[in-house]
Amino acid sequence: MAEAVPVRCPTCRRENAYSAPVFPCACGSPVVPPLNLAAPAVPLTRRTWSDSWVAVRCDACGREGEWPRPEVGCGSCGTVALIPVHPPESVAPDALDPGPGERGESGARDGGRTDARGPAAAKHPPAADSPTPADHPAATDSAAADRAPFRPVTIRTGRDAVVTAALYLRWLGFRDVPRPDGSAIPSAAVDLRAPGVIAQVDPTTVPAGLRAVECVWLNGLTASAASVYFSLAGYTTQARERADHLGIPLFVMDLTGTPQPVNDPADRLITSGA
Repeated sequence: MAEAVPVRCPTCRRENAYSAPVFPCACGSPVVPPLNLAAPAVPLTRRTWSDSWVAVRCDACGREGEWPRPEVGCGSCGTVALIPVHPPESVAPDALDPGPGERGESGARDGGRTDARGPAAAKHPPAADSPTPADHPAATDSAAADRAPFRPVTIRTGRDAVVTAALYLRWLGFRDVPRPDGSAIPSAAVDLRAPGVIAQVDPTTVPAGLRAVECVWLNGLTASAASVYFSLAGYTTQARERADHLGIPLFVMDLTGTPQPVNDPADRLITSGA
């Protein structure tokens, strides 16, 4: 990952540390979205496919690709904030370096675009459980350093969000966490149940509310298991406050597939593991 930079939450004005993910270009060089820290971050109120990607040009070969838009979950109020990036500068087509990614099926000849989603991603997205090109540690806490780096799954669909949550729970040490089968994921929140844990995964574009947090807590209480919540769109203020009171770890998942803790119980879970 790139060096952490401070990003001010547009809702509560708290500064949050953010490290932009590093992706490999088709030429093999690392690509980092050029964050525009002079522009304010904006709250994510509705997640759409077209707004979830941003154009980034590789400094090494000049290819322009579509990569997940940088976003950060506020550790204070739970707001998911979109971080502006600098638009790619114009480059003459003959200035592009025809590296190895320009040959074969993955090539984008004549100065075409490399795409993190792959060719014709909107019609034929890659398998949800295929690993992303780069490994990203899910936490930098020293107590979690003994774990192998978490391998995220780029989130394109609701099923990807559930797969990511399942893999993350396994990474935390919970055993026998099931992955979803090939059936479609419903638009509502999905339960993940395994020995010692019940997790709610919300792949919708609406922040999780108070009732959802209380429900996962009650389910965990009934099963004598830990309760965990994963959300793509963050949490309402009431949900965050109740989760803090009940000790429920809350995580926000960005499109790179790396869950981020948004409250103290989540930080403690990362530190201690299952």
